[in-house]
Amino acid sequence: MQPSISVVEGMTPVDINECWHLDQRCFSDGEAYDRETVRYLLSHTQSVCYKVVAPSRNMIAFVVGMIEPDGVGHVVALGVGPDHRRLGLGRRLMGAVERGFQARGVNTVRLEVRTSNIIAQRLYFDLGYHIVRRMPSYYTNGDDGYLMIKTLQ
Repeated sequence: MQPSISVVEGMTPVDINECWHLDQRCFSDGEAYDRETVRYLLSHTQSVCYKVVAPSRNMIAFVVGMIEPDGVGHVVALGVGPDHRRLGLGRRLMGAVERGFQARGVNTVRLEVRTSNIIAQRLYFDLGYHIVRRMPSYYTNGDDGYLMIKTLQ
């Protein structure tokens, strides 16, 4: 599948089940969210969420963002289905969520990434994020994470 034939759209609470199923496939390492957490994230008034749909209308990737009480945009989750990786979908979704944050007055975005996830780190570095600190045992399996920040233009 080519990224040019898939479409980025806003994600809403009607997408809860499909997003949850895709999240389970993307994060089979135990870091996937339960259905109620996905419901909360997609229903919250401060959420900024997008999905990529294939021509079949199936969701193949998603990003969940939340505007935190301090006004910082937080990329909570970015997931691309295993069969659709390396097509630029993560980059497209990050652009969409950053524009969504900007439209709501957000100037700074943060995210967390595993210290071992070099591919994701490379994407975030390419997009202008930088590491501000290492977070020991951040993930449930004990893996460390990096906190990354970007100032939006």
